Amino acid sequence: MKSEFTAVIETAEEGGYWAYCPEIPGANGQGESIADAKADLASAIALILTDRLEDSLRGLPHDAIRETVAVG
Repeated sequence: MKSEFTAVIETAEEGGYWAYCPEIPGANGQGESIADAKADLASAIALILTDRLEDSLRGLPHDAIRETVAVG
């Protein structure tokens, strides 16, 4: 599943770049280049969303129906 999020990228005072995602609180990344900062941010987003999914499924009844829904 492909998801797209906003990456806000700024120049870091100490050099390089830092990035954050306003849609995912706590997701941020850094790197020597814009590409590095975006890649680090993408990893942080994936980690946070995976953690949220695992938390939400903990304790789910064994007979609960799980399906995928697509959002346009």
